[in-house]
Amino acid sequence: MKKVIMFLCFLQCLNVFAQNATEVELIITPGEYWWAGVSSLGHQTPYDETTISSNDLWGDNLGNQAQPLLLSSKGRYVWSEEPIKYDFSKGKLLVTVREGEIFSGTAGSNLRSAYEYAVKNFFPPNGKIPDPLLFTNPQYNTWIELMYDQNETDILAYAEDIIRNGYSPGVLMIDDNWQEDYGVWEFSARRFSDPKGMIEKLHSLGFKVMLWVCPFVSPDSEVFRKLAEEGMLILDPQKSKEVLWTNTKNITAIIRWWNGASACIDLSNPKALKWFKDRLDYLVNEFGVDGFKFDAGDASFYINDVFSFNAKTPNDHTSFFAELGLHYPLNEFRASWKMAGMPLAQRLRDKGHEWGDLKKLIPDQMSQSVMGYAYTCPDMIGGGEYRSFLNASTIDEELVVRSAQVHALMPMMQFSVAPWRVLSKENEAICLKMSKLHEEMGAYILELANAASLTGEPIVKPMELAFPGNGYELIKDQFVLGDNIIVAPVTERGARSKKVILPKGKWKAEDGQIFKGGKAIEISVPLERLPYFRKIN
Repeated sequence: MKKVIMFLCFLQCLNVFAQNATEVELIITPGEYWWAGVSSLGHQTPYDETTISSNDLWGDNLGNQAQPLLLSSKGRYVWSEEPIKYDFSKGKLLVTVREGEIFSGTAGSNLRSAYEYAVKNFFPPNGKIPDPLLFTNPQYNTWIELMYDQNETDILAYAEDIIRNGYSPGVLMIDDNWQEDYGVWEFSARRFSDPKGMIEKLHSLGFKVMLWVCPFVSPDSEVFRKLAEEGMLILDPQKSKEVLWTNTKNITAIIRWWNGASACIDLSNPKALKWFKDRLDYLVNEFGVDGFKFDAGDASFYINDVFSFNAKTPNDHTSFFAELGLHYPLNEFRASWKMAGMPLAQRLRDKGHEWGDLKKLIPDQMSQSVMGYAYTCPDMIGGGEYRSFLNASTIDEELVVRSAQVHALMPMMQFSVAPWRVLSKENEAICLKMSKLHEEMGAYILELANAASLTGEPIVKPMELAFPGNGYELIKDQFVLGDNIIVAPVTERGARSKKVILPKGKWKAEDGQIFKGGKAIEISVPLERLPYFRKIN
């Protein structure tokens, strides 16, 4: 009896209380802020008692990483193993699930204590990280330069230009349309005369090579007919639907996505999962491919009552696709569901080449961190939305430079548009300097990644997570690298001064200036400057 009383007292000291339910309603207290598990809406958070917002994660990861998680600046948490719907309205938070349980409670008194409780109990790390090169060197993606014309000649030219312009080799991602067709994971013979030789050449230049893949299958291919006949594709619920390929055993679902209408591999079927993995392993073993960019795994593709071998919710399909990536240390995902703590590189969804989207990078990235996704990348430098670059006259050089500065001290840094092609020599030199800064900090970033694999501690953090209880909840334009470096990139067009919040202590800026913390400071930020501050006591 004495031991039981002591244990209860221990829990009270920690302020840890929990309850399980199918519906949870919480009163938002004055001065309480909440973060929700959707990275693409990070710029809208944190939510407070004045917020009116609603999101249903069932069948919708909003184009990016998602978690069935809510965390509060007062130490409260909400979690479910199943997709949640959450409504902020009139000072109340209502959380519901279609099935399963909701776990909610209080762990400590701030965001950090709630986060640490969630990591330990809901998504502990597994001790592994993605390929170290993703952290230590800049990455390069062929998408903006080549778009749908991925070909051997131009890929090699892009890689050689990287070296020629003084950038260090790193991971090179060959994007969509290198393949013969969706589901036909062979190099297009029309665009690649010697793909194995190309990859050997890229390796000799110092690059590791990734290929873009997706779970879709073009419905007029021989591969489609084979997979449909063997029951390895997602099925259409309308068994009587008139289709041209009724000679197969089942009616295959045709899913609309951004590249048209395709069938989809049923990764809940072990046989189909093995088939896909065998195709990827073939590319690794036959051509020397180092890893894969896994795209188009969004839960929204599976919401129309499609039939699968073994999936309870649309979100399960997103998880099955992510689990495939665990076989390859060199990976990247844009859509993810409940995979925090796993060694998967998570990139923010494509952003436009515009200042409004640049401002979203830091808060969206901080949302990833609060969800437990540590191995993150803030989209592509200058934006990953290719239509933004179709007219060269609309390229904003200042925006590209400031975007490179946002990336430089993030866990990962990814180029796509070639700075040497679109920028003046002066502005391109700033981008090159930022790439070198990322390399200089690479060993430290990798050290933080390894620590994250053991503790779940994010590599980069919002100010409120790193220094809780100081009124930093609404800071969205600076972040903390590790525990003692505050990074304050410029995201306002034309800005040449910036206010930075420094916690108590003594801080040394990258230009050598010393500042006493515990207050806001005003600094000069010419275009070439990325301000960051290291705590020195």
